[in-house]
Amino acid sequence: MTAIKQPDDDDETGARRSSRGRTPSGRPNPVDVHVGNRVRLRRTLLGMSQERLGEALGLTFQQVQKYERGANRIGASRLWDLSRVLDVSMSYFFDEMDDDTIRHSPMIIAQVPSEPALPEADPMTRRETLELVRAYYRIGDSSVRKRIFELTKSLSVATARPTFSVEGQDNEDVSEAAAE
Repeated sequence: MTAIKQPDDDDETGARRSSRGRTPSGRPNPVDVHVGNRVRLRRTLLGMSQERLGEALGLTFQQVQKYERGANRIGASRLWDLSRVLDVSMSYFFDEMDDDTIRHSPMIIAQVPSEPALPEADPMTRRETLELVRAYYRIGDSSVRKRIFELTKSLSVATARPTFSVEGQDNEDVSEAAAE
């Protein structure tokens, strides 16, 4: 009976293959280490101990240590819990990631082709839109809010590329005239 080759097995050259998000050498993936470092940074900025963070998550402080070192990967649901307990967005854990760390993502290590192009996202779901709406509604004075709304509308009309042509001018000439 022949054994079934497992993902953790060595490849034909004898080198260990990347498994479960680890590097070919078996060390934690730099992306996981970065996320763990961001957990540690936020926890210490809040003056929170590993034990207290563990209690809030229903974990031991040893598990928190492993997350912070990148020794154990943090799953999506746990990352969600961490973002709530540490009062940050989930994207916080990936902020300030350098290019070298990005190059060590499991997808790139496995040499998976880049993700297929997705259709353009609905502007209402973009982060920029949400931040703009939140900032807009934080403006307490309704008359100021209304003036900003009118300004934004007029800017969008002034910078939109016209779809008509004026006799003797092409669209670019019309756009330049509108911008002046």
